[in-house]
Amino acid sequence: MTRPAPIRVVLADDERMVRTALRAILSAEPDLEVVGEAATGAEAVSVVREVRPDVVLMDVRMPGTDGIRATEQILATLDEPPRIVVVTTFENDSYVYDALRAGAAGFLLKRADAEALVQAVRLVARSDSLLFPAAVRTLAAEHARARPAPPVWVAKLTGREREVLRHMAKGLTNAEIARRMEVGAATVKSHVAAVLAKTGTRDRTQAVIAAYEAGFLNGG
Repeated sequence: MTRPAPIRVVLADDERMVRTALRAILSAEPDLEVVGEAATGAEAVSVVREVRPDVVLMDVRMPGTDGIRATEQILATLDEPPRIVVVTTFENDSYVYDALRAGAAGFLLKRADAEALVQAVRLVARSDSLLFPAAVRTLAAEHARARPAPPVWVAKLTGREREVLRHMAKGLTNAEIARRMEVGAATVKSHVAAVLAKTGTRDRTQAVIAAYEAGFLNGG
């Protein structure tokens, strides 16, 4: 039986010791492969364009081009960009929220243990579940910009799409949503695609952030 190709990861952090530690943890897993490193945001953009990884672990604070700008540049210039996880010291950092709004798929605390790190990389590579949904909810509550009125996309969601979006915000996978709603996985996948299109977002994380900012997930 042919083994699936490993998840290819790039590490971007201005501290060499951090990159070394991350590489050691990830390289110990047979399904993960570190294919590049960067010490600045500008280097991260260059390395990602060269090696085309599946996942990037991006330090949110780096000299020069920070993790937010690097995330924006990567997502804006590649047709099939990698999933980006910003790495931070403080989970309520406004930089983290800005990175999520810029397109990062999630965030990870630097103090996270090895198991959490490995699982986070695997989860975002699969891209059918929200990474740390409770933490995203807390960030949204603290940093979301107030809107005078809900955006027009809220009214365009069907009842099923609204239900799917709420399940997405809880961190459920497509398979889990399908079981909850008693429908097929293909149907859920279609609803998720419709939610992304109507919210004008790239993936589940941005859709959920948009939903919190619209007040949709807060009873709005």
